[in-house]
Amino acid sequence: MVASLTVKYDAEGDILYLGKTPPYAGQESTELDYGLIARLNPTSRDVENLEILFFSTRMKDGQGVDLPVLADFRLPKTA
Repeated sequence: MVASLTVKYDAEGDILYLGKTPPYAGQESTELDYGLIARLNPTSRDVENLEILFFSTRMKDGQGVDLPVLADFRLPKTA
């Protein structure tokens, strides 16, 4: 399934959310690295959402974030 990527930032919690689907109760979660949470489809184990904690702190300190996931960025085909 091809899905667009949604990016949201929670300034109060300092969390950047990246997602292909809205989070739901059945998703499983795992910490990929300190402060980097992946939310997985319980059946396929595909990564559906990422949560990057302490986002502004990471950016301010110049740490950046290396995501240990594969990405396939493409533009949608137009008619």
